[in-house]
Amino acid sequence: MTDQKTVYIALGSNKGDKFKNLQNAIDAVFAHIGNIVSIAKVYQSKALGFDGDDFLNTCIAVKTTLKPKKVLSNLLQIEKKLGRTPKEGEGYESRIIDLDIIFFEDEIIEDKNLIIPHPEAHKRRFVLEPLQLIAGNIIHPMLQQSVDDLLSICEDNSRLEPIKIWLKNPNKQFSFSKHNYIAIEGNIGAGKTSLATQISDDFNAKLVLERFADNPFLPKFYKEPQRYAFTLEMSFLADRYQQITDDLGQLDLFKDFIVSDYDVFKSLIFSKITLQPDEFKLYRKLFYLMYKDIAKPDLYIYLYQNTKRLQENIKKRGRKYESEIEDDYLDKINAGYLDFLKSQTEFNVKIIDVSDKDFVKNRADYLWLLDQICNDEA
Repeated sequence: MTDQKTVYIALGSNKGDKFKNLQNAIDAVFAHIGNIVSIAKVYQSKALGFDGDDFLNTCIAVKTTLKPKKVLSNLLQIEKKLGRTPKEGEGYESRIIDLDIIFFEDEIIEDKNLIIPHPEAHKRRFVLEPLQLIAGNIIHPMLQQSVDDLLSICEDNSRLEPIKIWLKNPNKQFSFSKHNYIAIEGNIGAGKTSLATQISDDFNAKLVLERFADNPFLPKFYKEPQRYAFTLEMSFLADRYQQITDDLGQLDLFKDFIVSDYDVFKSLIFSKITLQPDEFKLYRKLFYLMYKDIAKPDLYIYLYQNTKRLQENIKKRGRKYESEIEDDYLDKINAGYLDFLKSQTEFNVKIIDVSDKDFVKNRADYLWLLDQICNDEA
């Protein structure tokens, strides 16, 4: 997936059910912009610069792959959907919801419609107090002072009253608490690495990625499969054994679970396709000798994509040695996986068809996929 950046957003409301307005806005930001990393306490404050009801204010930190202008566009759409109407006159006025970008990492943007950092944020206590709770050490990229320091010298003497009700983080609807080790599998180009990486980022998991790119026999195999098949599969066997033994044996007290973009049993699936029958018998014997004591995932996710979509994805990532992979080879891999999974009684398996989904670029598809994974009925 595309690298994520952290955007800090200030939220305010002084019309209608103000707390509900804030929660609805956070839910919409999660759905359309990115994962909510943290939510500050909610504060009540007097309307500043005009006569109106008291405001409820907070700040959130969001991980997003979107560019700043796209984040702004989405925030404006969220405001509109939640009922905010265009201003009728000059100056400030009451509003159902107000969403402002305060920081976007250390970026400085001065555009006609977008200024980052927010030009007034360092002057407003109702922004700085909640922001300090989640980003006290963040440095203002223009003023070169931390949020802690900016709050200590802020000349705004407004009094803020903390509210004893906490807003909910919408990512809590997706729970991985039942699992210690999740393996995500799929055909070449199915998106397993992208999904494992995103889940790791969003849900504090230790990420284990297959080191296939380091295998010197892989490009040779795609050119001369019969000649290099056994050498390739044996090298994968040794490398996967070493990696999974190391990664599963090293506890990480700061992570909640492990997510991997492969499972060791893929060695049997691929080798059955690529090796001659007598070679496969020898290979299978060696496999079970090596892997009999290796921990199995307590959730095995298979991402199914049809061959047409797989070829499209393979072309997009542009690996030269994959450019000549034939449809027949991908068909055999899909069939091999599905036959293998049907025969497994020890695995907790979820086969999810993502042929019509783009969970890398489309956040709605990504959230749909999370629901399929976390929902026991899926």
